[in-house]
Amino acid sequence: MRTTPELLAAVAAAAVPGVAPVATGPSPDDAADFRSCVVQDSEGRRWRVRSPLNTEASMRLETEHLVLQAFTPSVRSRLPFHLPTIAGSVAQDGLRTFVYSHLPGHTLSLREFQRQNEHPEPPVHAPSPSATPRAPLAVQLGRSLGCLHSLPRALVMDADLPAYSAEQCRKRMLHDLDQAATTGLIPGDLLRRWEEALEDTTLWQFSTRVVHGDLHEDNITVDHGSLASFTGWSDLHVGDPAVDFSWLVGMSDPAFADTVLEAYSVAAVQPPDRHLLRRAHLKAEFALAEWLVRGVDRGITSMVDNAQRMLTTLAADVRASASPSPGVAGPPPVPPAPPASTASAAASGADRTGDSADDSVDRADSGGRALDGDSAPDGHPGEDGLSPGHHSSEGGSSTGGSSAASGSVTPTS
Repeated sequence: MRTTPELLAAVAAAAVPGVAPVATGPSPDDAADFRSCVVQDSEGRRWRVRSPLNTEASMRLETEHLVLQAFTPSVRSRLPFHLPTIAGSVAQDGLRTFVYSHLPGHTLSLREFQRQNEHPEPPVHAPSPSATPRAPLAVQLGRSLGCLHSLPRALVMDADLPAYSAEQCRKRMLHDLDQAATTGLIPGDLLRRWEEALEDTTLWQFSTRVVHGDLHEDNITVDHGSLASFTGWSDLHVGDPAVDFSWLVGMSDPAFADTVLEAYSVAAVQPPDRHLLRRAHLKAEFALAEWLVRGVDRGITSMVDNAQRMLTTLAADVRASASPSPGVAGPPPVPPAPPASTASAAASGADRTGDSADDSVDRADSGGRALDGDSAPDGHPGEDGLSPGHHSSEGGSSTGGSSAASGSVTPTS
């Protein structure tokens, strides 16, 4: 009863003087731990209310309160996004419900993130002609993460929040892997895959940063094409920066994550290590195991069943792609060989083409006619220096003759 929208509105009225609720609306959150809603008051102001469902969730909200206090006005001014501000709280049955000032914008699904990155919503007010064009959403996200990860570690240390070295990050994940294995519910090939990645020490040589720790699409708001805020600050710590990139693995277009990382590289004080996205893939895969363990510990059968289905699907996808390790693509599929009859026909056709070409050369030689300067037959450069149908890639060369006739294209790395 205490977590219905109407009762959460009553909590907002009790926690913040002068708030007279007139309407409520949904607010995305972790349904296993919280009940949340947005409350609108009689003056048109909006407030977000988060109510914990258990002691652990209540402790997380208390931690978030501590984190947000550490973000002083001077620190907030250095970040290109808004952070929540706690306006009040109410304790009930040993659990504390918090009320936050509402932040602009709304959350997006992963698919909507990609769509708005390519086709952003226009701003509410038209910018002046001299204003710098707004960057794509992926670039804004990369810059925001770069600024966040460049904050001084003292921000976390002074607030008595966790700080881990790269080796401690690896060992903590190994411990979690052992715990997941004890359930007996995770496919063995996935356990071996993750263990091999954790034993590959080259992946774990990086500089730790100040990280959000729980970043995903439900903790980011976007306002008319502009990244507005990061929310959900209960897991702030010093650790692996890859943890804030793992949710990007769910994007159907891998170019989105690449763009985020490129913008991040420019904005961050220190450049990212070259294995950051590989660890992000590992963390994204392992999150399914963590979800299963969470369901087992709480005895929630629906969570366990859901996690098992997703793990089975992941295992099948890994086998189908032949990916040797998280973040590493498998070998490209080998096209099937053509039937013998088709190959014979192609070979005979090539012979006939060769005979025709020889005849044409003979006729040209016998006629003694020179080629026009404007014509560019196959195998000879035209005015642009490229053979017809052949394009040079960056860093490559364009040549005539047989290389142009081959029709092959070398992919850029």
